[in-house]
Amino acid sequence: MTAAKEKNFISAVVYLHNEEGRAAGFLGMLRKVLEERFEQYEIVAVDDASSDGTAQEVRRFAAEQMEKPLTLLHMSLRQGREKCMNAGQDCAIGDFVYEFDSILTPYPEELIFQAYQTALQGSDVVTVGPSRVRAGSRLFYGVFNRFSRSAYPLGTDAFCLLSRRAINRVHAQSAGLAYRKAAYAASGLRVSSLTFEGALQGSRGGDLDLAVDSLALYTDAGYRVSLAVTGCMFCLALAELLYTLAVFFRGDFVEGWVTTMFVLTLGLAGLFLVLTIVVKYLSLILKLTFEKQDYLVESIEKFQK
Repeated sequence: MTAAKEKNFISAVVYLHNEEGRAAGFLGMLRKVLEERFEQYEIVAVDDASSDGTAQEVRRFAAEQMEKPLTLLHMSLRQGREKCMNAGQDCAIGDFVYEFDSILTPYPEELIFQAYQTALQGSDVVTVGPSRVRAGSRLFYGVFNRFSRSAYPLGTDAFCLLSRRAINRVHAQSAGLAYRKAAYAASGLRVSSLTFEGALQGSRGGDLDLAVDSLALYTDAGYRVSLAVTGCMFCLALAELLYTLAVFFRGDFVEGWVTTMFVLTLGLAGLFLVLTIVVKYLSLILKLTFEKQDYLVESIEKFQK
């Protein structure tokens, strides 16, 4: 006897860049899982200015296999995974939205529906990640979680599922999401994680830039580092001042040396203090600026039989 299908409308946002040889296979797997489990669903494919035949493959797949809606977004130029997924998310209308940052699937297909079942138990964000992660990823998330005020630690994930409430919450907090995972974790909603045996395949371009931007925007790591440097320089300046005074009272100095060292010492201490304040204000300006970030879409194609 066939199990009853779920009534909630499901959206699946898929990031694509030069995936001509794999796009149709992944979309076929995704369509099969969604068709088996849900009455209503849509797929939103975001083509990040691919230079190969990715768009043609998606069109062919939609014409041959899709009965439910499929939307193909063409980005005006390559804008990276985060902005593309923001664009796809804005087009998605589902009660729950899957986000697939990569079409490489080292996880069992059953985890896609299991993430949905976990969401029904009260989680607004469900992440699915590997049991093994690269050393660089461990280092980044360790630093991020150390300096972030989020209630939920971040980790490497293959895909995630969001409720409509989570999407509305993060968009109410910020017009643009420079790093979606951090915004979800900081939304104040419940986050759950599922794990599969294995590791993520391939390399995701732009990870270093994203890591630096994320630490600057979503943590106070930069401010704390600058504060620590200021503290060290202040201690050195104080030691230099004491040394200068000792030389002065001994009378063993060259004329004008004491005054010069005194001015330099206080000047350096003041400089680093000012730099600390500037870094703090720059972090605030960055937060205000990234909220206005936008993406550029060249065209949108919709397919449905």
